[in-house]
Amino acid sequence: MAESVGAEHVSDWVEVTQAMIDQFAQATGDHQFIHVDPVRAAETVFGGTIAHGFLSLSLMPMLAARTDAPAIAGARMGVNYGGNKVRFLTPVRSGKRVRGRFTLKKFVERQPGVWEQVQDYRLEIEGEEKPAVIAEWIALVYV
Repeated sequence: MAESVGAEHVSDWVEVTQAMIDQFAQATGDHQFIHVDPVRAAETVFGGTIAHGFLSLSLMPMLAARTDAPAIAGARMGVNYGGNKVRFLTPVRSGKRVRGRFTLKKFVERQPGVWEQVQDYRLEIEGEEKPAVIAEWIALVYV
């Protein structure tokens, strides 16, 4: 896998629906009107409801699974370790399609059987110039 540093993989497009946003609000308790009230949200600078920033970030594993990135040989599990940098640049309007763009920055063995994977994650919005999210994300892979 270390030989794949620099490789880029792009997911399929996925629609961010109002139902998805509502379910995220229910799960997290974040019911701010810009996410769940289409009438009030239409009166804001966003012109309608928008996905939570953390919803946009949390799409990362699902989108990563929808790329052509090769599986890590012998991997038993992977866990999120954290982010070095996360920025929410552009709101994702309900009904918009997004995709993940992943670039492997680092893959090193931290200890026997535990590998650190660092990826750049960019959540692109169809038809938008700026991405919704950029992040440098760290995962631990156990083999």
